[in-house]
Amino acid sequence: MVALDTTRFSFVSTLSTNFPSKSVHRTTKPPSLSVSCSKSSSTDSNGDDSKRLSQQSSWETKDSEGNDYLYRLGKEADNMNIAVGARSGIIDDLFAGNFLGRDSDIVFDYRQKVTRSFEYLQGDYYIAPLFMDKVVCHIVKNYIAHLLNIKVPLILGIWGGKGQGKSFQTELIFQAMGIEPVIMSAGELESERAGEPGKLIRERYRTASQVVQNQGKMSCLMINDIDAGLGRFGNTQMTVNNQIVVGTLMNLSDNPTRVSIGQDWRESDVTNRVPIICTGNDLSTIYAPLIRDGRMEKFFWQPNLEDIVNIVHRTYEKDGISRNEVISIVNTFPNQALDFYGALRSRTYDRSISKWIDDIGGVENLGRKLLKLKKDEKLPVFTPPEQTVEALFESGMASIRKASLYTA
Repeated sequence: MVALDTTRFSFVSTLSTNFPSKSVHRTTKPPSLSVSCSKSSSTDSNGDDSKRLSQQSSWETKDSEGNDYLYRLGKEADNMNIAVGARSGIIDDLFAGNFLGRDSDIVFDYRQKVTRSFEYLQGDYYIAPLFMDKVVCHIVKNYIAHLLNIKVPLILGIWGGKGQGKSFQTELIFQAMGIEPVIMSAGELESERAGEPGKLIRERYRTASQVVQNQGKMSCLMINDIDAGLGRFGNTQMTVNNQIVVGTLMNLSDNPTRVSIGQDWRESDVTNRVPIICTGNDLSTIYAPLIRDGRMEKFFWQPNLEDIVNIVHRTYEKDGISRNEVISIVNTFPNQALDFYGALRSRTYDRSISKWIDDIGGVENLGRKLLKLKKDEKLPVFTPPEQTVEALFESGMASIRKASLYTA
C-alpha cells in the first residue's frame, strides 16, 4: 500500500473554499480525505503481534523491573552503552550466542585503565607484621561484613610521619594478596568544576566494585595523601568541592552498596562493597564527622627499630650489606624516616653517573647521545657503583649537612 500525505489534500480543499471555481458549482462540501496505509497501533485487529520487528530485536527488551531497558539507559546521565556488554537478554541472541562466554563483557579490559597491578615490584621486600595485620584485617572485615553482626568501618585511615613507607607497604600487601586496587591521589580531590571530584570518587568506587564482579579479583579504593586535599591548614580556603568530597565519603561509609553516579535509582543496582584505604600525615586536619569511629578506622604507623632494620636490610641485601652493617648505619643516623636510608643508596650513584657523562662525550653531547641516537648506535654501558658502608656513611653525612641548611 502507498502512504499518502493528507496535508496536501487539506491544503487543496482550503484553496477550493477560499477561491471557488466559476465553472464548477458545488452544492455540498466535499468530504475530507483520510487515507490510512499502516497500523495505527502496535497490534492488528486480531491481536497477533508475532511479526513485529521489535520483537526480533533488542529495542524493547525489558529490564528486571519490567521497564523498557533502552529507554531507561537513555534517561541515565553519562551513560555508556559499552558498559552493557554482550549479555543474554540485552542484545540479540544471534550476537550473544548460546555457548561458553555468553554473558561476557568484551570491552571490560579496555575500559579499566584506573586499576593498578604491581608487577614492577620485583625483589624481596619486608612487610612489617603490625602493618600487614591491620590492613589485611580491614580488607577481610569489609568483604565479610554481611556475615558479621557488627558495624564495620568502610575507610581505613593510615597516618604517620612523612616517608615512613605507608603507601609502599600497602602496595606490597596488595601484591601479596593479589588485590587490583583503584588508586587516587590528593590532586584529584579538587577541580575547576563543582562536583567533579565527588563524582570521580563514586565512579572509582564503582570501578573497584566491577573488578570484583567481572574479573573475580579482590579490589579496593585507595586515596593517597588525603589530608593534602581535604585538610585545613592555617588560612586555607574551604571550597565547594572539599565539602562535596567529604559528603561523598561519608555517604559511601553509610551506604557502601548504593552508589549513584547520576542515574535513576534501581532496586537491582547493588554495588559490591569494597574497602577504602586512605593515607595521610595528619588526619586531625580533616572534617571530624568523616573520621569518627564507625566510618573510619584510624591506624597510626610509626615503625620501630626492628621494623626499620628489617626494611633497610632487605633494601641493601642485594648490595652485599650485612645486617650488622645496617644496624650500624641506623644507629649512626637515628630518628630518620625510612626514605632517608633509601636516599643514601641513591646518592652513592651520583659520582658514577658523573663519570658516565664524561664517557659519552661530556655535557655538550648529552642531548644528541640520549635522544638522537642512530639506529645501530648504543649508549656506553653504565656500571653501578659498588656499595660499601663507607660510601653510605659519606652520603648520610652529606644529607645531614644539606638538611641543616634549610631547617636552620
